[in-house]
Amino acid sequence: MSNDNIFREVDEELRSDRMRRFWQQFGPYVIGAAVAIVLLVAINEGWAWWQNSRAAASSDRLYAALELADGGDTQAAQAALEELAATGSGGYPTLARFREAGLLAASGDAAAAIAAYDALATSESNPRLRELALVMAGNLLVDAGTLEEVESRVAAIAVEGNPLRNAAREAIGLAQVKAGETTGAQATFEAILNDPLTQNSQRQRAGFYLAQLLAQGDIDPEAEAAGEAGEPTPQAPAEGEVPAAE
Repeated sequence: MSNDNIFREVDEELRSDRMRRFWQQFGPYVIGAAVAIVLLVAINEGWAWWQNSRAAASSDRLYAALELADGGDTQAAQAALEELAATGSGGYPTLARFREAGLLAASGDAAAAIAAYDALATSESNPRLRELALVMAGNLLVDAGTLEEVESRVAAIAVEGNPLRNAAREAIGLAQVKAGETTGAQATFEAILNDPLTQNSQRQRAGFYLAQLLAQGDIDPEAEAAGEAGEPTPQAPAEGEVPAAE
């Protein structure tokens, strides 16, 4: 046997011996890490499946409650929505609470509906959902409350940049009309009309409100016309003064 073959066999034996020692020392950790990875993947997949199945079940429960409401069984629908709000998964409990508040409003219990919307505005983590609940409460308070109660909920929403600003402005404007503050109502409705992002339905309602105020004599027609033209309102001549010929 040549020296090269002897050295090669010795080298291979040494490497094999080192691998055995390495495996004896670290093998259990390698196996444990592999098992842990497999378990983590299995747990993650199982958790996702469980969450999806719960969300699907909550969806079915919500639609069942809505069908009860559409069928006129309001009491059973409210009970189903309450149970879903307490035990549902995903975003369905929030949807159930909004729908429950809507059923209370539709049944004529404005106070309970307002309280439900206020509770949503307090408990929700999503700021847009909180604002939506406040706008819904403000709309109910137009008839069931005061201007101050409406403004306390939606005044901070009726600002430039807020997606719900015109819904909030509409509630404030209607509450101003109810409170007899027609000048403020006119400015509020005009803010809706002057907003380039106002939806057509909101623009039509704001125009109707202004037309109604004008027909009732609550808005000065000359001031209205001048405001639309962007010109100052003409002043009556002083006593004894002859108007200049045109």
